[in-house]
Amino acid sequence: MKSIVNLGTALHKLILATALTFALSPAAAQSVNEDAAIAVAKASGCFRCHNVDKAKKAPSYKRIAARYKGKDGETVLMKHLSGAQKVKVEDGGDEEHEPPQTKDKAELLNLVRWILSRE
Repeated sequence: MKSIVNLGTALHKLILATALTFALSPAAAQSVNEDAAIAVAKASGCFRCHNVDKAKKAPSYKRIAARYKGKDGETVLMKHLSGAQKVKVEDGGDEEHEPPQTKDKAELLNLVRWILSRE
């Protein structure tokens, strides 16, 4: 009976380890709800200054994604979008950047991941 209990415990640990591996995989970590990200960006007025692939008053999301490719882009953009900061605009001037209108960290992270996936 003891070997059956040990087998059950070992199987339980194996299942848990496998589930954690998939949950923490880059594909799972980088999943993006595109519709939700666009809805947050639209509601926040992000598209007044940004475009997906062309510079407007601010850099395109494609250019932002390229800038942070292979770097700690999620952390940098989460910090940037979590509060108002001065930013350089395309004409060389400085302007106050308005953060997205969401306080939900999951929505903000989804928006950041969507921006970084634009490359």
